[in-house]
Amino acid sequence: MSTEASTTADVRDVIIVGSGPSGYTAAIYTARANLKPLLIAGSVTAGGELMNTTDVENYPGFPEGVMGPDLMENFEKQAARFGTEIEFEDVVSLELDGDIKSVTTGSGDTYRAKAIILSTGSAYRELGLENEKRLSGHGVSWCATCDGFFFKDQDIAVIGGGDSAMEEALFLTKFAKSVTVVHRREELKASKIMADRALAHEKIKFVWNSAVADVLGEDKVTGLKLRSTVDGTESQLDVTGVFVAIGNDPRVDLVKDVLELTEQGTIAVDGRSSKTSLPGVFAAGDVIDPSYRQAITAAGSGCVAALDVEHYLANHGA
Repeated sequence: MSTEASTTADVRDVIIVGSGPSGYTAAIYTARANLKPLLIAGSVTAGGELMNTTDVENYPGFPEGVMGPDLMENFEKQAARFGTEIEFEDVVSLELDGDIKSVTTGSGDTYRAKAIILSTGSAYRELGLENEKRLSGHGVSWCATCDGFFFKDQDIAVIGGGDSAMEEALFLTKFAKSVTVVHRREELKASKIMADRALAHEKIKFVWNSAVADVLGEDKVTGLKLRSTVDGTESQLDVTGVFVAIGNDPRVDLVKDVLELTEQGTIAVDGRSSKTSLPGVFAAGDVIDPSYRQAITAAGSGCVAALDVEHYLANHGA
């Protein structure tokens, strides 16, 4: 990256912080509008959650499905085709007050723009157990597509009851001897099609009305201590791998004391728009969406943000 970024007085029209379907779509639209966007994609999180997804079957235009990383690669190429400048850096601070905003990356470079689009997505939610953190990478994982291969012919557990948990469980059956889904309730939260697939799979078992009280093991996972959510009784589940799939939290650390947030912790926007509580600052994708969190809704949200930025700049003499 050029060190000129921190010293130049040039002010860009728009900077997009974060990638994924929302960030790349916003880049495609703003680039085609000749706004010459800079997209700061992140060093590790570039592409968003779809980078950890295998078959995407419900994104329109792919009747046979598409691999998540392949879909994101196409998004990135399309954004670049129209002239988006893409930096694989992490943003460490934002200055959002005033007419000119500034974005500083981990490399120490600072970029300035008239408008900002935040598409920082969400992060995997943890159980909050000390041994979960300690055994991370030693049997505890949040990404089946990243780590499933390492658990060949082993007994493993998936924690959660939503679509993401069922997707993890189904994917892990390709490697594991058995997959036990541990869920706090007595029925799944997942969509019917995902629940039916998991319930019908011969390798997948279920432990209902149970929460994880502890992750067991010294150097690597040997089991789970489970606690009944009905009567509090405890039991042990012998597994050598644990995949946590209990949801996600919006990535708002950079703006939680600057922008208005919703009760769910997402960035608050005005109605169906992408307008945040500060003029010239827009948000899109999972960071504003506590409910749907789909690739297609994120992409649509990115389109909305791009169009809102176009209108904002036109009205402010850009």
